[in-house]
Formats: sequence, C-alpha cells, structure tokens
Amino acid sequence: FFIGLYVLVGAGALMTTVGFFGCCGAARESQCLLGAFFACLLVIFAAEVTAGVFAFIGKKVAIQEAQKIYEDIYDDYTKNPGGKVNRTIYHYHVALKCCGKDNMEQQMGLPCPENNCLVEIQNIIDANLHLVGIVGIAIAGITIFGMIFSMVLCCAIRNTRDMI
Repeated sequence: FFIGLYVLVGAGALMTTVGFFGCCGAARESQCLLGAFFACLLVIFAAEVTAGVFAFIGKKVAIQEAQKIYEDIYDDYTKNPGGKVNRTIYHYHVALKCCGKDNMEQQMGLPCPENNCLVEIQNIIDANLHLVGIVGIAIAGITIFGMIFSMVLCCAIRNTRDMI
C-alpha cells in the first residue's frame, strides 16, 4: 500500500523539478536550464515507453494478481459470511455483474448471474487495457511536444545571443 504512495510522491517531486527547470529556463532565457528540462523530459519519455511495454507484456500477471485478490476475498467471505469482507465481495459482484469463482453458487441456489468473477476480471482488464494505452500515448505525445518546444526555445535563445 505504501509503495504506491511513495511512487506518487516521487513522481510529484520529479514533475515539480522538471517544471522548475522549464519555467526558470524560459524566464531567464537559460540554455542550461532548458537543456536540463529537455533531459528530464527525455528520461520521463523513456520511462513512459518502458512502463507501457511492461504493461502489455505483463498483462497476464496483472490479470492473475487481480484474480488472486478476488479469490482471497472470496475465501475469507466463505469462511465468515457475516464479516467485514461481506461488503467488499458485494461491491465486486455489483460492479462486475458476476458472482463467485466457479459454478457452485448456482448449484447452492444463490441468485447469481451466469458469469463467474474470475472470467469477468479477465474480460474487464482485456477490454480496458487499450484505454490505458491511449492515455499513455497521449501523455507521451505531450512529452514529445514539450521536448520539441524546449529545443526550439533553446535554439532561438542561442541565435539571438549570436546576433548580439
């Protein structure tokens, strides 16, 4: 749980630093700061591409982990149906429009849709992974746009200094 928080704090600090380089470089017309801004954007772009590749390569692992989380919650629910896990399992079933992890629920007479949740988890991840890819491509495009503008501004600064 805390690892995700640390990653978000680290990413925020990195983006603050990158923004500082870009703003100060543009305001002071500093080629050094604009070059640092470009280098930071290049590193961020490389990280985005790497994360995207790992996301598509590791799709099966992500599906297995999500299914394992559901199975653990479901097993806790079957051991203690009146506990705290009852609300969690209920929200899973409502959100995914599924019930259980096999067809035992229908055999026990529980009112359940035909789909089991393990199949639905896989279907949801498969269906929505392209949205993650589209967002990643859009962010990478914005990053490339920032890199282009930082280099254009850096060259313009150099050209105006050469004229003086």
